Amino acid sequence: MERETWLGIDLGTQSVRALLVTADGTVLGSGSAPLRGRRDGVRHEQDPGEWWTAVCRASRAALRERPARVGGLAVCGTSGTVLLTDAAGRPVSPALMYDDGRAWAEGERLRGAGLAVQSTWGLPKALWLRRVHGPGRITHQADVITAHLVGRPVPTDSSHALKTGYDVADGLWPHIPGVPVPLPDVVRPGTRLGEVCASAAEATGIPAGTPVVAGMTDGCAAQIASGALRAGSWNSVLGTTLVLKGASPTPVHDPTGVVYNHRAPDGSWLPGGASGVGAGVLTAAFAGADPAAMDARAARHEPAGAIAYPLVSPGERFPFLAPGATSLLLGEPAGESDLWAALLQGVAFTERLCLDYLDHLGAPLDGPLTFTGGAARSPYWNQLRADVLGREVRVPEQTEPALGMAALAAHGVTGDPLPDLAERMVRVRTVVAPRPDRRGRFTEPYARLVDELAARGWLPPPVAAHAHVRLGLDTDDS
Repeated sequence: MERETWLGIDLGTQSVRALLVTADGTVLGSGSAPLRGRRDGVRHEQDPGEWWTAVCRASRAALRERPARVGGLAVCGTSGTVLLTDAAGRPVSPALMYDDGRAWAEGERLRGAGLAVQSTWGLPKALWLRRVHGPGRITHQADVITAHLVGRPVPTDSSHALKTGYDVADGLWPHIPGVPVPLPDVVRPGTRLGEVCASAAEATGIPAGTPVVAGMTDGCAAQIASGALRAGSWNSVLGTTLVLKGASPTPVHDPTGVVYNHRAPDGSWLPGGASGVGAGVLTAAFAGADPAAMDARAARHEPAGAIAYPLVSPGERFPFLAPGATSLLLGEPAGESDLWAALLQGVAFTERLCLDYLDHLGAPLDGPLTFTGGAARSPYWNQLRADVLGREVRVPEQTEPALGMAALAAHGVTGDPLPDLAERMVRVRTVVAPRPDRRGRFTEPYARLVDELAARGWLPPPVAAHAHVRLGLDTDDS
């Protein structure tokens, strides 16, 4: 008998990934294709035409030996990535990526109008695109691909629309003078958008008639892939940058807009934030290095001789909002392995500060913590992060956001509760406990980094004080 399968497509920063899985999480096929970006200071663009080419390659690879019927698919994209398209859905501008920082003036104007938006979010960048490139429809990254698949422009989902100003609580676009209209139609994630058309089937290898379901952002997709959908559970996604996403019965209120709340398909809330710190700094500083070999050498430097706040590009969005923040290094590393260690530890310190900030806001943190993203393939970094955080973490077999989209596709087609589907698909590979003899090694460097961030005016003093309180509690417990 044919086994029904579900296809998830993830539009990442550096590649497109496609994953074909069964309802119990068995992977029957996978594929990937690289993406190129253009970075120059705060500028970060991609050519939207390359997304479709990469989706076609990745999908064909995932379906090369397709042994089962594809029940449906969903697509996720990077949060806050926007472009302009014409009435037929064809791109008429480059895509401004999630961390492009050129729309500062537009962000200031929107904040002056009462919107808690960051300048790297979709709405300021859409206004910048309209000013620089002229008329066009505001479109999100995933919308470009779903329009290709269905053969016509389709509504966006509320998850991708969030950073373009969509009010997920009231289900409305805000009325802001000067914001171009019409804004996209919006549906809840998991809504059926249509079916794969004949031309898209020929290009991708996905059977014509396959249901296409509205997706979510890559951070939400990774959260689904972690199974962290019960209240109090959290997923830490470490790829090029760091994203933390959790589950809560109510929104987590943050007047600064650093933490924002997605709406889950069942109406519950998915609070979280996205940092500019991440594994991208390793690629930039050590092009061509063997990560496993560097990890082995870095293990001799705990703690490292320097303390890093390793931003991938200028500006920080979480755990504090500081457009002028830059990557910093306190002290002088004793060689390449010590610098690698400092960068790994700096990301872990940022991850801890994110959790401290969430606790400061009153977010529920009493559930399990799961690691996903490309960096979760590193056993050493997983252990180091658990040591710095001082808590047990889970690492699934599959750490791909594409798995989350496969689960969302199943939810959209079958109507089964998404948390139940995700838990059936997610297989925990290992549980990592913090090493008792390492717990105190990172106390002083973490405290020093917190103080430095506060001294530079980036980290608000109440947040720094709360981080110190939690650090003291951990020290008392040990």
